Amino acid sequence: MTHLVTTERLVVRDWERSDAAAALAVFGDERVSRWLAPAAEAVPDEQAMAERLEQWRAEQVREGDDVEQFVGRWALARKEDGAVVGALVLRTMPPHGEDLEIAWQLAPEHWGHSYASEGARALAAWAFDRGASEVFAVVRPGNDRGEWIARRLGMEWVGETDKYYDLHLRVYRLRPSDIAPPDPVTTGSLPVIAPPPA
Repeated sequence: MTHLVTTERLVVRDWERSDAAAALAVFGDERVSRWLAPAAEAVPDEQAMAERLEQWRAEQVREGDDVEQFVGRWALARKEDGAVVGALVLRTMPPHGEDLEIAWQLAPEHWGHSYASEGARALAAWAFDRGASEVFAVVRPGNDRGEWIARRLGMEWVGETDKYYDLHLRVYRLRPSDIAPPDPVTTGSLPVIAPPPA
C-alpha cells in the first residue's frame, strides 16, 4: 500500500480492493453522489465498488509521472485506526486536459471533522511540490458544503462555467501562495467557522 502524503490526523493512500465497503459508504450514498462532477449515480453495491476501485488503481499516477497530466484517486484514512473516511482526486479536466482539478468526497458519517480540508490541503501541497502551478475545484450550484471547503482551503472563486463535464459549475482556483493555514481543529490557528447544514 502506497502512502502519498500524511497529515497530523490523516493518510492519503492508494485504494485497496479491501476498501470496497468503506468506499461504498462514500460513493454509494446519494448525499455524496448527487454532487459529483462528472455526474454519476450512486454505486449500487460492494461488488460494483470493488470493480471501480480496481479501475482506479489501474489509472493511478506513479512516481515520476507528469503531475499536470494524470488521473490520481486516493483513499483518505485516519492515522489512529486506519478507517477510510473519504476520497481525494487530482485529475486533468476535459475538454482540453489542461486544468488540474482537485476534488474531495467524504462519507456523511465523517462530515464535520475537517477531514476534507485537511486532506485536500496536503494533496494540493503535494501537487505544487511537483510543479503544478494551480489547481481548480468545480462545485455544482447548491453544494454549499463543497464551496465552504474550497474557501476554507484559501481557494479564490473564479466564476461559473459550462465547459467541464457538461455541467453548470462554480469554479475555484488555488495557487501555491493561496493555501490557507491548517484547520483550527488541529492547530487552533484559525477561528472555527460553522459548516453549512448537512
